[in-house]
Amino acid sequence: MFEERMASLRARLKDSGIDIALITDEDSVYYFSGYYDYLHMDFGRPTVLAVPCDTESVLITPTMELEMAATAHVDKVEPWNDGLGEEWREALPGLLKGRPRIAVELQQMPPVVRTYVESLAAAGPLEDLAPLIAEMRMIKSAQELDLARHAGQVATAMMSAGRQAIGHDVHEFEVALATSNAGTREAARILQEHYPGTRMSPNTHFLQIMASGHEITMPHHRASTRVMKRGEPVFLCFCGMTNFHRFKLGFDRTFWIGEVGDKSQEAVYQVALDSQAEALKMLRPGVRAEELHAAYAEVIQTAGYDYPFRCGRATGFSFLEKPQLVFGDKTVLQPGMVLAVDGSVTQAEAFRAQVGDSFIVTEDGFEQLTHHPNELAKMIV
Repeated sequence: MFEERMASLRARLKDSGIDIALITDEDSVYYFSGYYDYLHMDFGRPTVLAVPCDTESVLITPTMELEMAATAHVDKVEPWNDGLGEEWREALPGLLKGRPRIAVELQQMPPVVRTYVESLAAAGPLEDLAPLIAEMRMIKSAQELDLARHAGQVATAMMSAGRQAIGHDVHEFEVALATSNAGTREAARILQEHYPGTRMSPNTHFLQIMASGHEITMPHHRASTRVMKRGEPVFLCFCGMTNFHRFKLGFDRTFWIGEVGDKSQEAVYQVALDSQAEALKMLRPGVRAEELHAAYAEVIQTAGYDYPFRCGRATGFSFLEKPQLVFGDKTVLQPGMVLAVDGSVTQAEAFRAQVGDSFIVTEDGFEQLTHHPNELAKMIV
């Protein structure tokens, strides 16, 4: 799988006239080489995957990661150590010599690395590699789609556990503990059954996104010590926690504890549900990404609410990939894309409802990956 991706990248570099690609984005490094879980720039330790169009690939990474790097699908590893010589800079002059067209992920490359590479680029400005990589990663392989399905199982287990943990006089953080526990156990089961010998960790990570009561309008509020009460709405989002074998999905639900305390919230929730349903009517090959957003936005605005944020996005080994379901993105949907599709409505300082799921675009429509009821009556726990 990784060898095929590397070969495809080299072919595209040649077609584009690019002499060498320098890849630093963590997800892209994994996509092409299978290398992951090394220390990142947060610790001041750059890792660079260099892919010349016509010679061997080179992984520049700290010496302390040599055992991890032994599993990377690259031709050569160039280790560097803190404080010795030029550290990670050591190998770059030789790799870039005589290669005038250098492409990097302009927005993802750490500034310290980009500044040094620019000082070596004698032939002019660096070229942006990100669009080429985004195009490559847009259509998922059969193996990636299997990962997506397994990620959906993990997400579904987390949502079910979160639902069961919600209750009157329960702290929000207790819900987060329950979802993390369930997701980890389900991921461990799938890894053992389908990926024997893998080094991938089953443990979930990323702080649980959830909000309850008067804080429900905060879309990215994290679980806190707040005590939930009967009649309150509760929002659970797994767009950061659904990360199985590095494959990401989106998944959201809005619940109520015991009853809908404020009956006006019922109509708002129905608009959110209807907006997702309209977007899903458009989800099939040949449709432009922005058309899903248009269908979703029309429901929301017709109901009297403000123009909404994007309807969704593509996911994969990154939380955000190409395309985005928003006005202006004219990407034509194709089989093999994985998309998170949301329905949502916000009443400023009053209430917010959201329901979201992830899907594979198929030859004649879509395959749903995340599963949990969404009808209003079934959202009361």
